[in-house]
Amino acid sequence: MEQTELFTPEKGHIGTDESGKGDYFGPLVVAGFFLPDGQAEVLTELGVKDCKKLSDRRVLGLAAELKKGYIFSVVAIGPERYNDLYDRLRNLNRLLAWGHARAIENILEKVNCQEALTDQFGDEKFVRQALLKKGKKINLIQKTQAETDVAVAAASILARAEFLWRLRELSLQVGLELPKGASPQVEETGSQLVKKCAPDILGKIAKYHFKTTGRILKTAGLSAELIPDEPEGKKP
Repeated sequence: MEQTELFTPEKGHIGTDESGKGDYFGPLVVAGFFLPDGQAEVLTELGVKDCKKLSDRRVLGLAAELKKGYIFSVVAIGPERYNDLYDRLRNLNRLLAWGHARAIENILEKVNCQEALTDQFGDEKFVRQALLKKGKKINLIQKTQAETDVAVAAASILARAEFLWRLRELSLQVGLELPKGASPQVEETGSQLVKKCAPDILGKIAKYHFKTTGRILKTAGLSAELIPDEPEGKKP
């Protein structure tokens, strides 16, 4: 019998969410949050909701509050690590599944929970297959618009806060503010950096498989050989 089986499972559930999936610059971040039974109303009154409905400043403030009294996990995959994993997996949904599974497993190291909720993306078998021994026993629920659940909303806040912090750190490293998203402004910034540094700078600060890379390199007048192949999964 495993040690965790000697203890009564905690009443509550885990919620997971990611940030940075559609952002060219910066990491991909997945966060998990354990919501004990009876705490949903408390967090709702605190202002916890889907991070897309909050300002960056509010996200950072709420993340600090959530970290003070709750069990959570943040899995940050920096651009270089992200690009390495993507080259091997060749599928964004598999990479996301790996991140969600790690966040769940990390929380299960701290609390004996029996249920986890995550947003539906791709084939639901991806997350199940990525879970390790402890995670295999959990009741994993995947559904669309999962961010309406308070645990998932809290996870979205933690993930976005980590993304914002790491994007700021990367901006300081390159001496230029890296915009969020995958807009024309992002392409202009990328072009400036390629001209200032070298094409390989993109592999250190951005998700190289995005179509954005091809547009940046073409604008900079570089060889088409440097332009990445079309990715599977999300294609910004």
